[in-house]
Amino acid sequence: MLVEAQQASLLESSRVSTPKERAVLVAVEFTANRKKLTATVLQARKAAAVTAASEEQVDLAPAESPDLDFDASLEEFQELARSAGAEIAATLIQRRPRPDAATLVGQGKLDEIAGVVASTSADLVLFDHDLTPSQLRNLEAKLDVRVIDRTQLILDIFARHARTREGQLQVELAQLEYQLPRLAGRGKAMSQLGGGIGTRGPGETQLETDRRKINLRINHVKQQLESVRRIRRQQRQRREAVPVPVVALVGYTNAGKSTLFNALTKAGVLESSRMFATLDPKLKQLQLPSRRKILLSDTVGFIRNLPHTLVTSFRATLEEVERAELLLHVRDASSHMLDEQKAQVERVLGELNVTGKPVVEVMNKIDLLPEAERPALEGSGRVAVSGLAGLGLDKLLEAIDAALVADPVVQTSYRLPQSEGAILAALEAGAILLDKKFNGNLVYVTARGPASLLNRYRRFQISEREAAIP
Repeated sequence: MLVEAQQASLLESSRVSTPKERAVLVAVEFTANRKKLTATVLQARKAAAVTAASEEQVDLAPAESPDLDFDASLEEFQELARSAGAEIAATLIQRRPRPDAATLVGQGKLDEIAGVVASTSADLVLFDHDLTPSQLRNLEAKLDVRVIDRTQLILDIFARHARTREGQLQVELAQLEYQLPRLAGRGKAMSQLGGGIGTRGPGETQLETDRRKINLRINHVKQQLESVRRIRRQQRQRREAVPVPVVALVGYTNAGKSTLFNALTKAGVLESSRMFATLDPKLKQLQLPSRRKILLSDTVGFIRNLPHTLVTSFRATLEEVERAELLLHVRDASSHMLDEQKAQVERVLGELNVTGKPVVEVMNKIDLLPEAERPALEGSGRVAVSGLAGLGLDKLLEAIDAALVADPVVQTSYRLPQSEGAILAALEAGAILLDKKFNGNLVYVTARGPASLLNRYRRFQISEREAAIP
């Protein structure tokens, strides 16, 4: 034990002493798109304000500046960089009507970025935007440091947090599919010397070799993932033999899903303020107030502009969302981008074709809000909770009970011989006994619980009138 403790201490010290990479962050906002969006938003807000004014006298104040959304997006990008282990050396903002085809940001801003990189001794530059292969090459040639776009940054965070073999395979598949189109042109730039026969140099041959290797690896990883899916299907079939509905937690990254999952199930899974701390699905059985049992699933969080390759690669993980009877959409009630985050989550759910499922909105982190603001968060299909402080959990369980259609709660009366003690014990464990009377060698019981349990003992079922006779 002492040796293990010393090894753990050495490992921790080495982790602490590892220097972080210094990164220059570049956030780009395209004002042409923003103007279109702003006009639409202003029109909608004006219409809403006019409607409200017709119902009651209100002041038609001017709409808020859209810069609030950009600032919140910038804060989210900075948190992504920290989650990847970067030390932020500087943050630069570029506003332009439309992207530059060669460098995304234009020559003037590129010179400024190069100067900041040199003055801060940065190791890499992170762009809060996806870059084309040609833009990536041009930027790296000019800046002489590694350039990483938003998708690659998210993939790196996923790679850091993948723990299970399945998670690692899914991250690798997404990374390979991201790298494949970005090989195009590199060999050509290195070796195509001119037109005509005999001009194909070793660089282009190397490009084709790299493509073939990546395609072979992609096929191999897909085969391994299919094996994982096969095992998962077998496990699911065994679960479905005993009808236990699945309830899946979904939501924006860092909305507090894992904290809420632990608060409900006492599972002890990793809780972290870092983005994408949960990659591998967690399943835990939970008993509702009606004594029905469910499987609660904790899933990977979504984010603005989530790369499509990730949605595709993590489809095996997100199968729990597709199979779920009920979705709990966990939202960060303290976030400045509450509505935007909801729209992004619903967009990903649309890609998974699960928009028709019943949803309970869980307004989490109410402990960060004043008490006077909390009641306004609750309403039809919405429950206000705090997974960290344990607030509102009983209401949430009741809401899950009410929203579940599968295995409905029923009330049944029985007349049991006292020799059937095993049945009585099963009813006491899996249902709520509303009434229990003894009459000679018989026990009259009225129970309320899941139909899957109560229907097992139909042969002892009687009418409520008969149950009241003793």
